[in-house]
Amino acid sequence: MAVTEPGAAPDSGSDTGAAGTRKVSARAILALLAVAVVAYLLDQFTKFLVVSNLTENQPVEVLGPILQWHFVRNSGAAFSFANGYTWIFSIAATAVTVFIVIFARRIHSTAWAVLFGMLLGGTTGNLTDRLFREPGFGVGHVVDFVQVYGFPGIFNVADSFIVASMGLFLILTIKGIGLDGRRPIPAAPSAPASQRPAEPGSSPAESGSSPAGPGSSPAGPDVRRAEPESSAAETA
Repeated sequence: MAVTEPGAAPDSGSDTGAAGTRKVSARAILALLAVAVVAYLLDQFTKFLVVSNLTENQPVEVLGPILQWHFVRNSGAAFSFANGYTWIFSIAATAVTVFIVIFARRIHSTAWAVLFGMLLGGTTGNLTDRLFREPGFGVGHVVDFVQVYGFPGIFNVADSFIVASMGLFLILTIKGIGLDGRRPIPAAPSAPASQRPAEPGSSPAESGSSPAGPGSSPAGPDVRRAEPESSAAETA
């Protein structure tokens, strides 16, 4: 269980109910939906432009050989990998979409909401292609068109959002930020008994110091009595 600072106020939109159960964060849900809609529309719009204006399998240079638009129809996974398993990825994408929709009510952090929004928008973007594009329902081919020099696969905007969500997941995990937007605070180590301040009325033995004996000098700098100077009349 994460330990939070005493008196720390919860994030707005994530109040705690009377029974101790946190309410659904409206802010996080809205952020997730907004990012998902933007990612989905951007993916579908770019695919519409590609299908309408480019010829399949004919690369168009954008930045020379570094960046090209290369229109292909992908029957596999992201980045044109694992061709021929379209129905498997259709089922997997559907499962991911349902999971995010159910899991979203547990999110109270804006950063995690953005992460799941990018993942949801990218997943549903490619899932739309698999469900409604040729050659048929559930086995449709995904439109890919971005080709970068040195990268083995061709991808689209939806793939980019999915990869970006994985990168954000690594950052949030490394930084220890939970779904509620808080970090666990480690408990402070207890001081040794010898370093603890003595309580009022405690004996010297209890406070870790021994009592001064009879004739012992008080604590402080070592002061020695100066010896009288020897008379000049003394001889060796």
